[in-house]
Amino acid sequence: MFLVLSKVLDLLLSPLTWALLLGVGSLLWRRRVRVSVALQLASLAVLYAFSIEPVVALLTRATEGGAVSTFRKETVYDAVILLGGGLDAAATERSGQPEYNAAPERIMRGFELLRDGRAKQALLSGGTLDARPEAVVEADVLAGQLEHWGIAPERIVKEGRSRNTRENALNAVPLVRGHGWKSLLLVTSAAHLPRAAGCFAAVGIRADTLAVDVRSSPIPPARMSWLPRAGGLSQSTDMLRELAGRVVYRLRGWTAP
Repeated sequence: MFLVLSKVLDLLLSPLTWALLLGVGSLLWRRRVRVSVALQLASLAVLYAFSIEPVVALLTRATEGGAVSTFRKETVYDAVILLGGGLDAAATERSGQPEYNAAPERIMRGFELLRDGRAKQALLSGGTLDARPEAVVEADVLAGQLEHWGIAPERIVKEGRSRNTRENALNAVPLVRGHGWKSLLLVTSAAHLPRAAGCFAAVGIRADTLAVDVRSSPIPPARMSWLPRAGGLSQSTDMLRELAGRVVYRLRGWTAP
């Protein structure tokens, strides 16, 4: 039920959804010209505001501001925990090859840590929401990718049942204990890191952290573009969803400081 509600919440937190609802409202109120026009203007204002670089940058900084990397370069970690979320499962199923979305840095950084001897093993945590038996399981695909890049299979541990960050943490507990891992490094996107680290801390796993997929812009606001961009709208939506996710997880007691 929570997964269904989370998808509904995702939809409602999209500025595009807001703009569409305002547009529908303008049609329903078309006999009241002033109200209809006001709703149309509000719809355009929402699309414009969340598509321009200054607003996108503000939201991104607010979301990534709590991402603190505690990665210690001199440490050889027992395991690096790589969270799913970087794979495009539908495209992967169509092509038969690993196809990534905008966050391939998670698996790339994990590979580098394993290759360079900074981590002895990797825990790949990521399942699927697709109930079909033939559905792509992210952990399996990422394991195949690491093996293709030369990482020995015995260094890879797969956890392919998790469907969200809460389950990533819960399902990692028996694996961490079973392998006797003590020093751990959690790798995920900067925007996702505060919530992910909080989830793992809540189940007793205190890991060092490494933020990747950093999307904050170093450009001063005065030099940013005020032209609307589709990519900006998408990034704003991602940040809003993550911020809302933190609130929901905190209210449910799924994260710890």
